[in-house]
Amino acid sequence: MATSGSAQVPVEAFSSRVSTAPVTNLAPRHSALVRVTHWITTLCFFALLVSGIEIVISHPRFYWGETGTVLTTPLFQLPIPSSRRLVPTGYGYVLPDENGWSRALHFEAAWIAVLTGLLYVISGLLTRHFRKDLVPSKPDLSWRALLTSFAKPLRFERPSATEASSYNGLQRLTYLFVIFVLFPLVIWSGLAMSLGFASAFPWSVTLLGGRQSARTIHFFVSLALVLFLFVHVLMVCLAGFWSRTGAMITGRTGTGKEHA
Repeated sequence: MATSGSAQVPVEAFSSRVSTAPVTNLAPRHSALVRVTHWITTLCFFALLVSGIEIVISHPRFYWGETGTVLTTPLFQLPIPSSRRLVPTGYGYVLPDENGWSRALHFEAAWIAVLTGLLYVISGLLTRHFRKDLVPSKPDLSWRALLTSFAKPLRFERPSATEASSYNGLQRLTYLFVIFVLFPLVIWSGLAMSLGFASAFPWSVTLLGGRQSARTIHFFVSLALVLFLFVHVLMVCLAGFWSRTGAMITGRTGTGKEHA
């Protein structure tokens, strides 16, 4: 009720001024456990990559079967010099031998990654994270949807706000393949190269075709994971690098909204 001489402000005008102001909505994106395990796995992956490269340099020849030595014809070899003079590579010089620290770092980072991944999988099953966020729906698996998901990144086309708010069908299938196929296979093939693990579980090495076969499989699966990393970073850049990275740090994505 207005007093004499006072000015009345229409409710519609007040509502209009409020509704046209930018509003920042902090939408939930990632849980704390997903963020922590993501960054621990990221650090372990780079440690494994650097140390793995040094290990390969010590003997850049790959074999198939149980045994493989400098006197054995390799399945293939990398066109790089070795860090050991006795390994025939066709080069007249050797690289510095960094095999000691690289093996120690590789094993330590691998076990941290395994325990972190195990925690992530158990949590994902208990919280239904995989079911809600990664298992694709029937429309996501249509040929049109999959083709669109594949073609847009090739054209460097940025996803819309709606598309960036969740994973498309191709992304969901890729993440599931990496989590439940590539990671277990790289762990299995890595353990199969261990003499202690091979003596305790000889069948696990036999299924892979032998210790040298396990090393070759380990190498190719690692290359597949590196390829996934490059594609993953590219997709993050297309969706908005700083907003996506911020969401993986803080757990939330800020989106500005305006209402007419």
